[in-house]
Amino acid sequence: MAPVATNEMRREAAKRKLRNQQERRAAAAKRRQRVAVFTSVGVVVVVVVGIVLFTTLAGGEQAPDPAAAPTDAPATEAPAGPVTPASIPTELAPLPVRTAPLPDPSSCAYPADGSTPARPVQPPPAEAPASGTVAVTLQTSAGTVPLTLDRALAPCTVNSFVSLAQQGYFDASPCHRLTTDPGLQVLQCGDPTGTGTSGPGYTIPDEVFPELTYGRGILAMANTGQPNSGGSQFFMVYGDGQLPPQYTAFGSIDPAGLAVVDAVAQAGHDGSLDPSPGGGAPVQPVVIDSVTIG
Repeated sequence: MAPVATNEMRREAAKRKLRNQQERRAAAAKRRQRVAVFTSVGVVVVVVVGIVLFTTLAGGEQAPDPAAAPTDAPATEAPAGPVTPASIPTELAPLPVRTAPLPDPSSCAYPADGSTPARPVQPPPAEAPASGTVAVTLQTSAGTVPLTLDRALAPCTVNSFVSLAQQGYFDASPCHRLTTDPGLQVLQCGDPTGTGTSGPGYTIPDEVFPELTYGRGILAMANTGQPNSGGSQFFMVYGDGQLPPQYTAFGSIDPAGLAVVDAVAQAGHDGSLDPSPGGGAPVQPVVIDSVTIG
C-alpha cells in the first residue's frame, strides 16, 4: 500500500529520478576508472496523498508509496549497492493525541476481505477498550524492539494487533520493506509471507483524524489505499515521516527499539521495490521471532 502522488508530485519525482540517474551514471563511470564501490542515493521522497505506507505489490496491504513516478518517467536503474539513508533525524516525534476522546469501550468491525489469510486466525472481539496502554516486545533477529500501544489513540487497531500477537500470527515473520529516502524512513513488517501482499483475512477500521502527524518513533498501520483496508501490516517510523493523515497511528517505539531499527536502516536496502512503492528488502534481514504482550 502506498499514498498516491499528485501530478505535480509525480513531475517533481520524475525530475529527481532523472537527476539521480544522471548522477549514478557519472558515478558509475568514475567507479570503472578507479574500481571503487559507491553507495547509491535513493530518490527524494514525494509525499503521496491517497494510499498507505506501502503500495500494494500484488493486491495486498502495504505502506505509503513515497513517489509514484509517471509512466513516461525514465526507467530506474538497479542500485550498485545498498541504498542507505543520507541522515536519520534524532529528535522523537510527539505521540499524536486525539482532540476528542473515542467512546470507551469502542465498537469495532473486522469484516472478512475475501482473501486467503497469511495464517489462519480468528478476528478480534468486536468491542475494544479506548483507554490505557499496552506494552509489547518484538523479539527480532536484529534485536529487541519494545513498543507501547495506545488504546486511546486507536482502540480497534490495538485490539487487532494484540489479538494477532496472542495467536502467534507475527511469529517467524520477516520485515519485508525498508525505505531510506528523506520524507519516508520506515521499516515495514506484519506479513508472515514476506511478500507485502498478505494479511489476516479481515480488515480493520481506519482510526485517523486531521491533526494526525508522523515522525521518528511513531508506529502506524499500512493499508491498500482504500478506506478501512488495514490488516496486519504495520510500519515503524525511525526517521522522517512526511505523510498525509491516512495511516492509523497506534503507538510508539521505545528508544531501545529505535536503536535496533536505526542499525537496520544504516545497513540499507536492496532497491528491489523502487520506484514504486519504494525502498526494498533490508540488507540486514529482520525476522520477528516472537511478540510478547505485557
